[in-house]
Amino acid sequence: MQLIWLRSDLRQHDNTALTAAAERGPTVAVYLLSPEQWQEHDDAPCKVDFWLRNLRELSKSLGELNIPLLIRSAPHWDKAPAVLLELCRQLKVGAVHVNEEYGVHESRRDAAVARALQAEGVAFHSYLDQLLFKPGSVLTRTGTYFQVFSQFRKVCYERLHRSMPSLIKAPSAQAPLNIASDPIPDSIEGFPTPGQALRNLWPAGETEAQRRLDTFADVQIDYYKSERDFPAKPGTSQLSAYLAAGVISPRQCLHAALQSNQGEFESGKVGAVTWINELLWREFYKHILVGYPRVSRHRAFRPETEALAWRDAPQELAAWQEARTGLPIIDAAMRQLLETGWMHNRLRMVVAMFLTKNLLIDWREGERFFMRHLIDGDLAANNGGWQWSASTGTDAAPYFRIFNPVSQSEKFDSEGLFIKHWLPELAGLNKKEVHNPANAGGLFGVADYPPPIVNLSTSRERALTAFKNLPSRASIGEGHE
Repeated sequence: MQLIWLRSDLRQHDNTALTAAAERGPTVAVYLLSPEQWQEHDDAPCKVDFWLRNLRELSKSLGELNIPLLIRSAPHWDKAPAVLLELCRQLKVGAVHVNEEYGVHESRRDAAVARALQAEGVAFHSYLDQLLFKPGSVLTRTGTYFQVFSQFRKVCYERLHRSMPSLIKAPSAQAPLNIASDPIPDSIEGFPTPGQALRNLWPAGETEAQRRLDTFADVQIDYYKSERDFPAKPGTSQLSAYLAAGVISPRQCLHAALQSNQGEFESGKVGAVTWINELLWREFYKHILVGYPRVSRHRAFRPETEALAWRDAPQELAAWQEARTGLPIIDAAMRQLLETGWMHNRLRMVVAMFLTKNLLIDWREGERFFMRHLIDGDLAANNGGWQWSASTGTDAAPYFRIFNPVSQSEKFDSEGLFIKHWLPELAGLNKKEVHNPANAGGLFGVADYPPPIVNLSTSRERALTAFKNLPSRASIGEGHE
C-alpha cells in the first residue's frame, strides 16, 4: 500500500507525489489537521477555510479514482511522526510519498517523519513539486544562493532553455479499496469561518483554478505588463491563493504562459514575459527561505538592519491595521485586505513602505498582520515582500526609495475609482481631492474621514536618518546561517 501525505498540493493533476504513489500500487491519501501549528504560523482563518473547501473538492475527484482521502489530527507538527506511523501500521503501508515543502519548521517535520518511518521499514519519498527548480540547484559561481533576483532569473532562463519542466500525468483510476474517505470538517476551532461574500470571491477546486488560468492566458496576459499596477483594473491573474494552496502548480502556469507566447519566455509578448518573471520571483523567495534560514526565524535578511531603531507606536499600528490612517490609498488597500483576504500587489508595496518608512514600525508587525488575513499567505513571498519594502531584505529597495502614498495613488488610481469603491465616504470628492482629502479645502463631505496620522515629508526624513545611522555592512559581516 502507498500513502500520499497531502500538504500544500491540493490537486489531482500535475501532482508529482500523487502520480508517483499511484504508479507503485494501491494508494491512499491523508491530510493532517494541525490547528496549533497553523496558529503558530499566523495562518489566516480565510486560508484555513480555503484549504478545507479545496480538500472537499479534491476528495470528490480522488474518489473518482478510488483513492480514499483520510483526515487525521496532529495538532502540532511534532505529533506528525506518531500519527503517520500509526496509520502506516493500520493500513500496512510500504511507502509514504510527499511533495517537498520549504521553511525551517517544514524541513524539521519532514526529517522527523522520515526517521520515524524508516526505523519501522516504511520508505519515505519526497519530490520537487511546488517549484520549477530544486533549492540548491540554482547557485552562483561560488556555490552560494543568489541574493539578487536578476542574476537568479538569468540562470533560471538558461536552465529553462536546456530543459522545460514537463507536466505530470494525473493517475488513472485504481481498483476500489475497502477504505472509506473521511468527511472533511466544515471548520476548525480557533479559525472562524469567513463570510459567504469572501468565499464567493475564491471558489474552491482545480476546475476553478484552471478556469482562471485559461481565462488569464487567453485574454488578460497580453495586457498584464501595462495593467497589473492599476488596482481598479482586473489586471492580475487572481491565482495566488490557488498557487499557495497547491490547487494549481507553477508548471501548469508556466506552460499556459508559454502557450500564449509561442513557446517564448524571454521575448515575444511582453505581458507573458512579465508574468513568467513573477513566477520566478515566487521561486526566488522560496530559494531564499532554504539558503538563508534566518528569514524563517523572523530575522532580517540583512543582519545590519537588526539594529534599526523601530518605533513602538501601538496607536499608529492600530490605525494602519484598521484602515484609519487618513491616507485614502492606504485605507482602501487595507479594507480590501480585511474584506477579501487579498490585496493588489502594487498596494502591498505601498502599504508596507508606509508602515516601515513613514511610521517606522517594524516590518515584522506588518508581515504578521498580512499572514493573519491573507488567503494567499505564503511565508516566502510575504516575508520577501515585506523585507523588500522595509529595505532589510534581499534585492531590497534602497532605503532612500520611499514610496509617497499620495503620488502612488495619483499615478495608479488617477480617477480614484479604487479608493471610492473601498471608501464610499469619499465618493463626493473629485478625482484630484480624493487622493488627499486633507488638502480638499474645508473638508466638505468628508467629516467622517480622519486627517492623516503622520506628515509624509517629516516622517520620510525620520526614516532616512534611522537608516543612515545603521552600522555599515562591512563592520557587521555577512554572517550566514
